[in-house]
Amino acid sequence: MDSWLDLDPDAPFGLGTLPYGVVSPSAGGDRRVAVAIGGQALDLAAAAGAGILGPRLVTEWFAADSLNRFMSTGPTMWRELRERLVELLSASRHQDRTRGVLVERQSLREWLPWDVTDYVDFYSFEAHAKATARIFRPSSPELPPSWRSLPIGYHGRAGSVVVSGTEVTRPRGQYLDDAGAVVDGPTRKLDIEAEVGFVVGVGRDGPARLQEDVLEDHVFGVVLVNDWSARDVQRWEYVPLGPFLGKSFATSVSAWVTPLVAFDQARVEGPPQDPLPPPYLAGCDRRGIDLRLRVDVNTTTVAEPPFEGMYWSPAQQLAHLTSNGARLRTGDLYASGTVSGWEPGQAGSLLEASLDGTVPVVLDDGTQRGYLRDGDTVTITARTGRGPRVDLGPVVGRVRPPLAEPF
Repeated sequence: MDSWLDLDPDAPFGLGTLPYGVVSPSAGGDRRVAVAIGGQALDLAAAAGAGILGPRLVTEWFAADSLNRFMSTGPTMWRELRERLVELLSASRHQDRTRGVLVERQSLREWLPWDVTDYVDFYSFEAHAKATARIFRPSSPELPPSWRSLPIGYHGRAGSVVVSGTEVTRPRGQYLDDAGAVVDGPTRKLDIEAEVGFVVGVGRDGPARLQEDVLEDHVFGVVLVNDWSARDVQRWEYVPLGPFLGKSFATSVSAWVTPLVAFDQARVEGPPQDPLPPPYLAGCDRRGIDLRLRVDVNTTTVAEPPFEGMYWSPAQQLAHLTSNGARLRTGDLYASGTVSGWEPGQAGSLLEASLDGTVPVVLDDGTQRGYLRDGDTVTITARTGRGPRVDLGPVVGRVRPPLAEPF
């Protein structure tokens, strides 16, 4: 289906994507919920106020500084709005009224699009898990004994989630120096983790377990995630309770949330699971999404990880994180873990790509990177590999020098 906007078919955010974000005029003004279409944004608060969206879609959901109120309305309302937006942007009879609520995106400031109530990060790509084990635990088995029995994850800090474009200050922490002494200083091994995140729209109180229809009933949309990691700090602190200060300083997410329903034609079966997991996981939808990620450091593409190989599906991850009776809330975020494949050029972290800095990645300007330098800019993008083109909002972050002591 084509739009009367005459969009470039090779440009992101076409009629098949229609992601949601929160924006305000760059010069200042109130925030409001918008939908991106090509290089423009459709102001949903203005559209609802003008009666363009229909009587069931109310202005108060969109004259807001987050998506949370609209996300909590549930999948019936999500689909109703999406269908109405497609009609408004494709049927020429609507163009005069709709043009009045369109704004050029370059004139807008993008904000964190939802209030993040909780954050969980998984570890569900076998290639990444094994590569990390060979570096961090060379004398131990490549996979923990539980890895094929349940989706392993850690509980992150919701307050450290930042919107794409936010600069990331090089964190400080404890780690071992080259002589084996414990030091406290700026990380020497600042890394990328290219991930895909799932944003919960409809919450649920425990203790009932979520299973077969868990994803479509509860997940509103999908974002890209950069789970920045200080590898030297992580290595020193993570035994026995897992990541803490090595990751909690910043997690970047897209400014635009692509609705889950947009990926209906890009769903794919995940890899075989052997042994068969317990029934609460085995009964879940095992489909993933055929997404092709790209990771750029400055102007150089350093990785193109395939998302379709994730061992534990998004539905299984959500079922597991609630399986002990934990609550699910509007605004919860859970991420896939580092997306990595088995082939050269498919590592979603510099830890893997450079073998912990021992085989540096060469950038287009001739410089080398074992890990990130101050001033580097990391950009992660993704689009579907099958079906109509659907894009994820990019996630971009530039590394700032560490704060001077005392701070």
